[in-house]
Amino acid sequence: METDMKNATKIAAGFSALFLLGACVEESAPLVSAPAVGSASDLSDFEGARAGQAEMGITNLGYELIRSEGLTSYWFNRATGACAQIVTSDGRYSSITMLPAGDC
Repeated sequence: METDMKNATKIAAGFSALFLLGACVEESAPLVSAPAVGSASDLSDFEGARAGQAEMGITNLGYELIRSEGLTSYWFNRATGACAQIVTSDGRYSSITMLPAGDC
């Protein structure tokens, strides 16, 4: 009888531990077709970064500068087909807009 009680206690403790661990797990975000921010498909995480420092990060993600028009530059990633329009102001990327590949 004492062994059954110890086993029941261990089982209850195990379920309690599983319950607590389950409560610690964050709910996953719903699956969407939007690319991950700051990835080879979306550069919006670089908004506000210093242009000179962020440029290397952008090229490391596979982007190449396609053209510049004043303070606006267009970057294209051939591997993903992603295009980014980046506006620079006061030495920082003030806005980053992901565009269709044809805009690059």
